[in-house]
Amino acid sequence: MNISVAIVEDNNDIRQALEQIITMAEGCSLAGSCINGEEALVKIPILNPEIVLMDINLGGMNGIECVKILKEKYPQILFMMCTVYEEDEKIFEALSAGASGYVLKKTTPDKLLNAIKELSEGGAPMSSQIASKVVAAFKNKPTVAVTNDSLDTLSKREVEILIALSKGLLYKEIGEELFISSQTVRKHVYHIYEKLHVGNRIQAVNKYFGR
Repeated sequence: MNISVAIVEDNNDIRQALEQIITMAEGCSLAGSCINGEEALVKIPILNPEIVLMDINLGGMNGIECVKILKEKYPQILFMMCTVYEEDEKIFEALSAGASGYVLKKTTPDKLLNAIKELSEGGAPMSSQIASKVVAAFKNKPTVAVTNDSLDTLSKREVEILIALSKGLLYKEIGEELFISSQTVRKHVYHIYEKLHVGNRIQAVNKYFGR
């Protein structure tokens, strides 16, 4: 089954290059493209891709604001930020807003496609430096926003999957460990995020184990 990918990029040359990479890649399909955040808010829900490659520095509404709005309404969509420079603070803000990973625009096509596949399989492609900052930030956040009731709504299976997520396992690896399909794992993860009101695995793990 092909991974459906949408692109949000205001630079024509970069957008067309990304479109070509996705179109020619085995295992991926191009759902569509948007030239700015405002267009993405309208088109992404209609395109309903599995993954969105989102430029951070868009003209008008930036990519971080766009992800925050879309992720709250459509938590099943995965967002991967595309940036020219590894700007710690901006990437950190994007991941905190609900993005699940990031790639640099200078990344080779092979590495970009590997990152897309990793994200689809439940990974979180990003540098260890950024991951550490996000984890630390959520550990330092007060947990009053989460009630014991919302935590207790997780089923035994969902808790098992959350523990596996905390170990950094991919959906396929979790499925093999629990003798279920990776698609079933994906559905459980979606329900976990929904119940805990989070947008990615780092937020989920910290919200649950940080109580």
